[in-house]
Amino acid sequence: MTGPQDAERPHVTVVFAGQSESWAKWIEHQIRAAGRGTTLVRWNPLQRPPTADALTDLLEAPGRILLLIDDWYEKLGTGRFEAWAAALRQVLPAHRERIAAVSITAKALPDAVIALAPVELRGLRPEAARSRVLECAGIAAPMTLVALAPGPRFPDDLPEVWNAQRRNRRFTGRTRLLETVHDTFAAAGTDGCSLALHGPGGMGKTQLALEYVHRFAGDYDIVWWVTAAGRITPREQFAALAPRLGIEVSGQLDTVIDAVRRELTRTARPWLLVLDGAEAPDKVRDLIPEGRGHVLVTTLSADWAAHTEAAVPIPPFERTESVAFVGRRAARLAEEDAERLAEAVEDMPLLLDQMAAWLDVTPTADVPGYIKDIRGGRPDRFGVVESRDYPESFQVAWAKTLNTLREGAATAWQLLNLLACFSPDVVPVRLLQTARRGDLPRPLAELVSEPSSWNTALRRLSEITSMRVEYEPGRMDIQRVSTLRMHRLFHRYVVGIQSPHDRKRYSEAARKILVTADPRDPGSRANWARYADLIPHLEPSGALASTDDDVRELVLNCIEYLRMRGEENDGWWFSKEAVRHWRAASGPTDRAVLVAVHQQANMLRSLGRSAEAEAVGRDILDRLTATGSARPIEVIRAKDGLAGTLMAMGRYDEARGLFEEAASQASAELGGESVPRTLSLRSNLAVALGLQGHYGGALALHRRILEDRVQLLGGKNPLTLHSALRTAWMLRLLGNYAEARQIQGHNSRLHAQVLDHRHSQTLYAEHNLALCDRRLGDLAAAQDGMGQVHEKVLRRRGELHPDSLMVACDYAMLLRQVGRPDQARELAERTADLYRRQLGAAHPYAIGARDNVAGLLRDAGDVDAALVLSGRVRADMERAVGPGHPWALGCALNGAITLILAGDTESAAAVAGPAAEWSVRVVGESHVLTRDLRSIVTLGPELLVGGVPHWDFEPQPI
Repeated sequence: MTGPQDAERPHVTVVFAGQSESWAKWIEHQIRAAGRGTTLVRWNPLQRPPTADALTDLLEAPGRILLLIDDWYEKLGTGRFEAWAAALRQVLPAHRERIAAVSITAKALPDAVIALAPVELRGLRPEAARSRVLECAGIAAPMTLVALAPGPRFPDDLPEVWNAQRRNRRFTGRTRLLETVHDTFAAAGTDGCSLALHGPGGMGKTQLALEYVHRFAGDYDIVWWVTAAGRITPREQFAALAPRLGIEVSGQLDTVIDAVRRELTRTARPWLLVLDGAEAPDKVRDLIPEGRGHVLVTTLSADWAAHTEAAVPIPPFERTESVAFVGRRAARLAEEDAERLAEAVEDMPLLLDQMAAWLDVTPTADVPGYIKDIRGGRPDRFGVVESRDYPESFQVAWAKTLNTLREGAATAWQLLNLLACFSPDVVPVRLLQTARRGDLPRPLAELVSEPSSWNTALRRLSEITSMRVEYEPGRMDIQRVSTLRMHRLFHRYVVGIQSPHDRKRYSEAARKILVTADPRDPGSRANWARYADLIPHLEPSGALASTDDDVRELVLNCIEYLRMRGEENDGWWFSKEAVRHWRAASGPTDRAVLVAVHQQANMLRSLGRSAEAEAVGRDILDRLTATGSARPIEVIRAKDGLAGTLMAMGRYDEARGLFEEAASQASAELGGESVPRTLSLRSNLAVALGLQGHYGGALALHRRILEDRVQLLGGKNPLTLHSALRTAWMLRLLGNYAEARQIQGHNSRLHAQVLDHRHSQTLYAEHNLALCDRRLGDLAAAQDGMGQVHEKVLRRRGELHPDSLMVACDYAMLLRQVGRPDQARELAERTADLYRRQLGAAHPYAIGARDNVAGLLRDAGDVDAALVLSGRVRADMERAVGPGHPWALGCALNGAITLILAGDTESAAAVAGPAAEWSVRVVGESHVLTRDLRSIVTLGPELLVGGVPHWDFEPQPI
């Protein structure tokens, strides 16, 4: 029943086209805040017959009708627009008192729309726009209420964090698909959701995602667009979100990515992440956060359906969409011609866009003849060799487009040939603008020097090929092109038709541009963004196969940047490809080849692929040795690299021998023991000594290196911090816990200041600090510190990485000590199994991890199983590292304790006695390991009265 108050407050129905969703929601909120009921009606005139009855059905809604006018009318085509205009003229007079309109388009309105007397909202402040909306809704000023409740953001205000491209004003149709995406995300509520738009190239997946981003921007506070194709670009672009979220972190890329993911996971602000052009899911899976946000993926691969909550296949346009789009793109085409063109290119959005663009800029072209060529022509008629990679109609269409460029816009044609030698995903327009004139072909050199001519050429290229351009302010307030995006399908086609001469000429120019842009210092963080920009273009420009020294230096600098950023997978791939090409062209002992091989082995070792790293390292050392004329520094580098690999494989004696040779040669060849390169080699030698169990010798060498580095580099240099970390590590292993804790506490603070909290070296420092706290009895601090390190390294590296396994091994035994035996055993068994699979059962780390499991079995009362396992482990460890190694002595201690618990005191003493003698010589009389071994011999079962001693196997960082 309706009362007088309801009559005074009539219902308001807001009618809008789908593309104006954010405005419609904002208007709805303002009307509701003013005390009126509202209904939103999404109304698509493309999907309805243009009749008066259709409008009359719309007007059956109660109360007032508020029409939201945007530029949707441009998509209707002339015939359909006139039909709707006639229907509006027929219906409007009888309902004028109930109908009002607001306009959000900046374009001139046609007469049929002007008849609605729409009130303009664009360009107003939110308060003024709100007043106009309420007035149009028939809400008198005295009845208005202040909208205090939180609501949608004003549509003209972009989200606080935003990096999407500008909106494509030619976007047409796809209403159902957009509604599907929106409804899927909305249904997820606060649980978050990921959705993949998948389908063949050219279907408009990127444009659909871009339209969603703009249409529903009001739903989000954070919108971040990532170009997800390629190797390093998606990770760099995702990491670039960090400063926008207020995250102060730098260093290795994994560290920054982890920080961004964590922030998005815990933030209450609604966010949208777009991964555009994603390839295999495993390449970008680590970029997808948890949390309440939305992830929108565009991809060619249907495999994403198994990795997202929803997957939407993207088909060609519906025919009505095709006709509307062509009519909007090329206004001179009649509706019948637009329909024939759509049929010729099978309603493929990319082809429709490019064909309509060509017809628009070629006003003298015969439209029926053009369509006939597309439908039945052969590519070779237009100077293009036929390819099986594309349908003939596509090839003919592109051939005609390129012929137009070649014949009527020569400079734009040359520019397209040059751009085809770069990655299509991130065409480096700025690099071209800053290139040296001598790096470019002459016509392009003159073009780049004049901003207005440069912009004109790019704009002409965009008009004919339908490539999208973005602008930014330039010098003297001249707007310059900042980015240009070429569809990958079209890029591949252009590359495919280039003549060998053109390909050689323009790729050489592209490589010169990249070399000029090389900062030549990948170790400096200030240059990291530039290297991230350069890397996507190495492969398409032919840099990886180049014989030019400067180009090879660029590639090596990019690989070193990847190593510095912790991007070992990409670093391995680029170094492998460089070695493959350069070795064939220049031989195995060329300087650039040797550096690339060294980096390849480094990356393999960091990835835990030690056997492959050894094969690479040994091959190059053998080749260098065989020549007899290799430069000393190359031999030194090869020995250092191979020794590092052998050390990771548990072959410590061989590693030490090579390190000693390399350090001795470096001292003789490079100017003494205290030059930076020799110090690095001596540091590696000290690590090898520690892994051999010579803790005292390792400590003495680390201390000397620390003193030299303090004098040479200063106390806060990362290499100096590394030496201090190693010094504290050896002090702890020797039982000097208080001194180790003092040094490590200061060292950890400096690491956090100089590097950052998630850098791998900082994690080593925090890890050792937790171990020091544990040995000093501060279990609460140890558990807190070790738990954080374990979480960080898992997020950053995954459980298979050597760093993750090292931390997990120690964390499991800490959990045992703090009274969490079930978690300790689960983690210890998992770590032992992963070590076995990663390194092999005979590796000392795999053996030591099994000894930790034996101790946990003993704690659980399964003495028989512990006895069997500890006996095997003790024998295995002695074979691996020798009976006098501290690890073998620790296994002997644990085995003897298990024998006592099994009632075999005599055998326990037989095991502990010789081990105690070894321990005195290796770690000294006062070391806890020596004391416990001797106590087994002298006290036997009485030793267990005060608690069961246990030695924990602790892997060392390599």
